[in-house]
Amino acid sequence: MLPQIKILNRFRYWLAHRILGSLPLELQSAELSLLTPAQLEEAQALFSMPKFFIFGYPRSGTTLLMRLISLHPQVHCNREAHFFTHAGDPTGFIPDSKSQQWLERKSNRWTYGQHLETPLVRLIADFIMEREARRLGKTIVGDKTPNANAGQAVQYMHSIYPDARLIYIVRDGRDAALSHRFQHFIDQPNFLNREDQRIRQDLIRNSSHFFEKKKSVFTQSVIDNEACSWAKNVSETHDLGQKLFRDRYIWLRYEDLLGSPGEHISQLWTFLGVDPEFPDMESQVKTKLAYNPGAEAQLEKEGELVRNLQRGTKGNWREIFTLRDRQVFKALAGTALIDWNYEKDFNW
Repeated sequence: MLPQIKILNRFRYWLAHRILGSLPLELQSAELSLLTPAQLEEAQALFSMPKFFIFGYPRSGTTLLMRLISLHPQVHCNREAHFFTHAGDPTGFIPDSKSQQWLERKSNRWTYGQHLETPLVRLIADFIMEREARRLGKTIVGDKTPNANAGQAVQYMHSIYPDARLIYIVRDGRDAALSHRFQHFIDQPNFLNREDQRIRQDLIRNSSHFFEKKKSVFTQSVIDNEACSWAKNVSETHDLGQKLFRDRYIWLRYEDLLGSPGEHISQLWTFLGVDPEFPDMESQVKTKLAYNPGAEAQLEKEGELVRNLQRGTKGNWREIFTLRDRQVFKALAGTALIDWNYEKDFNW
């Protein structure tokens, strides 16, 4: 490796350290009290349906997984509630300081002198999910929301739902980063800065320059952030999922789900405690996989941007990543790519 590349990589490691922070995970999260055993028992008595949550780095297949898992006659999953996946403390559900003062007033005999923020967040989430599941005649309910806040979401979830199950889906970080970039180009063009707007217009006018790898779809700051964020997400989420949820945690790779969908979705149904065998299961899974409403919507909305990019397939990054893009991911997320069997070594 050339000396200047070594220096550049060292700088990026330093930058990643600055971005991700140096404090232990336990010290980085906002304070949120655990449900007491008594509070957990009360919550389960009021809202008895088993709960599960699907996490994943943005653009990692959480929506596809939600659609497939909901095919089961007993299982319902909806999306984007963000119960735990914003950077702020989930107790933001409790409206304001006056509400806190009212709940904590010594003369309020209903509270038994307890802080009720965590059980109230639990009951709000329970009500939102169970109300819809009951209307559909389902008995197990979950939410899928990409956890862009990585391990913090797992910690918050464990504080509020220590009895729930966590499903984590992982996708090759390079494909996720590319999909994330195009999502911003298509869905949030008004929020792009001047440089991003220029890249977007270049893609529309002459996409061949990008597919010939003469130009990158990423600015330096965007590709650095995507590589750092993905590596942080897969490391923290998996480590804390195992540590905090033990046998209530399961993970899978998006690419493996595409390769053998029936096998993997059956494993997830078994994990949720339902019989994976039901009439016409295989054909329903195949039908659901064949229809990609997101891809059709994007093509209709911004066809010129996405016409040459196959949405949802694996290995798209190879068609468009420049040498610079590869070097950044190798430096900042190379070890994570090897850990998750996306690469055998750094020779790619």
